[in-house]
Amino acid sequence: MKPVSICTGRSMDKKNTDESGDQKETMDLKDRVIPGDSISILKSMPSTSVDLIFADPPYNLQLEKELYRPNETRVNGVNESWDRFSSFNEYDEFSINWLRECRRILKKNASIWVIGSYHNIFRLGKVMQDLGFWILNDIVWIKHNPMPNFMGTRFNNAHETLIWASRDRDSRPAFNYQTMKTYNDDLQMRSDWYIPICQGRERIRVDGEKGHPTQKPEALLYRVLTASTKPGDTVLDPFAGTGTTLAVAARLGRHYIGIERNEAYLKIITERLKRVNPIPDNLIENPMDMKRKKIPFGSLIENGMVTPGEWLYSEDRKYMAQVLANGTLRFGDQNGSIHRISAAILNRKAWNGWNFWYVERDGKAVSIDYMRNLLSRQLEHD
Repeated sequence: MKPVSICTGRSMDKKNTDESGDQKETMDLKDRVIPGDSISILKSMPSTSVDLIFADPPYNLQLEKELYRPNETRVNGVNESWDRFSSFNEYDEFSINWLRECRRILKKNASIWVIGSYHNIFRLGKVMQDLGFWILNDIVWIKHNPMPNFMGTRFNNAHETLIWASRDRDSRPAFNYQTMKTYNDDLQMRSDWYIPICQGRERIRVDGEKGHPTQKPEALLYRVLTASTKPGDTVLDPFAGTGTTLAVAARLGRHYIGIERNEAYLKIITERLKRVNPIPDNLIENPMDMKRKKIPFGSLIENGMVTPGEWLYSEDRKYMAQVLANGTLRFGDQNGSIHRISAAILNRKAWNGWNFWYVERDGKAVSIDYMRNLLSRQLEHD
């Protein structure tokens, strides 16, 4: 388990602004929770230092009076001072200030997730585009068990919206596409996510009351981090609340940096992080989305994984071609690469031979693409 640390002011001191200084200071902040005002803390952090930001900012709900259920019990909504703004202009200024700093802190190919409701998400989206963020997706978190509309004056508000954006248009942020497709039973994952709200044992309570009015479920952050980070990345949450982002990051082998000014929430975060059981490193890799070194077919011959004179087969064994010493295949009176010969067989202009050809090993057909990935892993560990 990673040590739980509440960062002090000395850890935030800037000693220099060169590249190595930024890297050193960022290392000092990893796996720490920093108490204080988010905008002030963000301004003191080094540029291009984090891989992902997940932000759950105040929603500016603009509640004017208490809400009661039909049985006359009061609804514990969001009445905290941190969610109160005198006007939309004040809220917009607040949003511009923290989002500008977040964009500065993101690495070139990093991304940010911002969650909100209809009260604020459209204002946040405009601010983000004005600041230069490039929106990649808007995700609709559909709640299985939303709070009813007790007044019966509107539709039941059963979702929240997440904006996923890169630092700018030219960024190439991480996206574990194949992992998420497998995660979703081999179907391309869509932008509508059905996840229950935080409840039951997961809901943190203090003296019988909710520890935080808008605590997010770990399942939501688990999906966000699995989709858009890799083990060892640094994840920043500028409005840490009860520490859901930090706890999930620690569990998934990611570094975290949390910012929170509320002392009661800081106590919750500290105790929560102590209970995190990280998943073993060998179980959190994203092997399907790892960019491996390109291996030419000739390398399989050089490393003895395929031998000259051996026969390659199509998956249905209808076609076969012989491997030559120079890395080409002989098919009847034709000679060419694994790609050219498979394309000729299929009467196509081009074809990926790695997905067409198989070799026989211990009486079983084994894809040469599997052999290539096996060799790639071996070379990485040598």
